[in-house]
Amino acid sequence: MAHPVTEATASGLLDVGDGNQIWWEEAGTPDGVAALILHGGPGSGFSPKARRFFDPSRYRIVGFDQRGCGRSTPHASGESVDFSVNTTAHLISDIEVLRSHLGVERWVIYGASWGTTLGLAYAQTSPERVAGMVFAGVTTTRRSEIDWLYRGLAPLFPEEWARFRAGVPVGTPEDGMIAAYHDLLFDPDLAVREKAAWDFDAWDNASASVMPVAREVPKSEINRVLGRARIVTHFFRHAAWLEDGALLKGASRLAGIPGVLVQGRLDLQGPLVTAWELARAWPEAELRIIEGAGHSSSDAGMEDAIVEALERFA
Repeated sequence: MAHPVTEATASGLLDVGDGNQIWWEEAGTPDGVAALILHGGPGSGFSPKARRFFDPSRYRIVGFDQRGCGRSTPHASGESVDFSVNTTAHLISDIEVLRSHLGVERWVIYGASWGTTLGLAYAQTSPERVAGMVFAGVTTTRRSEIDWLYRGLAPLFPEEWARFRAGVPVGTPEDGMIAAYHDLLFDPDLAVREKAAWDFDAWDNASASVMPVAREVPKSEINRVLGRARIVTHFFRHAAWLEDGALLKGASRLAGIPGVLVQGRLDLQGPLVTAWELARAWPEAELRIIEGAGHSSSDAGMEDAIVEALERFA
């Protein structure tokens, strides 16, 4: 069962270089096991609701907004933002700057969706800093995974795909959707940028849960929606600057780090095969398949499994 979402006990903006500051906050007990939450997206921003997976009496819970999103600055929706200093390597460096700033020696990593890619990349870079890992909705951002998200899913959501396709210039190849939307999201015309952001957001949310519900995102959230879409297309058009399959090939660097992979059987955004392959490459990881669940950590069975997994490391 989920834990209460307690208020932050400390927070602030941390200078990480390149003109960027990341927003961080912590909750729980200062003397507890340090844990870091890596949000999805990329660019979705940290949600305090993620704290519900952690026992606040046993964990020191740290979360932060990755570069360009949430309360970190500059925000990706702004003008003249330098995206060349927002890469996977920069985010890994930011995690280390934050760890040093907070005086953490080692911590437990929890990541969901894109957060699993970042968590794996960080752990393979600094395995001595990781005490354990729990991932939900496992992704490694291989080119095949990106192609699945922005082309392979089309037959399952024909109406939504038709709208997504209609948002790009006529003649755009099906494997060119990320690049086409990236260009539109940086168009000089504000109306073009905003329409592209809403169209991109609608497609991403079509497959987020096994129980999709109609949701009206307030127009006031355009900066969040635009910023996230820009970050997603920026990262995915570069395949997260990772050699294809690198995180599976590099799983041997995780030797000695225990982990739990919580994966919905019906996850459309992060199909089960990736978690299964990771579990085979990382012997210390246990794969927990949640029948009937999809990509959302709110799908039936996911929340309890994540809480149970994190209890092991508390």
